[in-house]
Amino acid sequence: MEIGQRLPDVLGKDQDGRLWKTEDLKGKKIVLYIYPRDSTPGCTNEACNLRDNYSRFLAEGYAVIGVSMQGAESHRKFIAKNNLPFPLIADVDGTLIKELGAYGEKKMYGRTTMGTLRMTFIADENGVITRIFGPGKVKVKEHASQILD
Repeated sequence: MEIGQRLPDVLGKDQDGRLWKTEDLKGKKIVLYIYPRDSTPGCTNEACNLRDNYSRFLAEGYAVIGVSMQGAESHRKFIAKNNLPFPLIADVDGTLIKELGAYGEKKMYGRTTMGTLRMTFIADENGVITRIFGPGKVKVKEHASQILD
């Protein structure tokens, strides 16, 4: 996906089985953040930073939605443990993540693997992507400031 393109029509089902569609969010700006794995240090820092600034997102007209390849049960535990106020889409087969271009080669501890890339897509009130924070650009402990400031 690139700036100027619309987010996919169907985003997926969240931790409670609710199907999220881009049209359901019409009139709100969207923060769609893709993260590798529930309950890992970087992903927890990112989610908690977004949580801690959630009232600012709401005040500025944003909906915040997280996406990873873990299932609904993992997401429910992650939400409960960290008191997250926003939904997490369980993209277990990677359909949305791959469509967004957030799946690819990762280097960690000297090894190259394939996996989910940490990325964030910001869309306007019509679901059109206005900004993308690509792999290596997301600062997990200050991501809300990256988006809002």
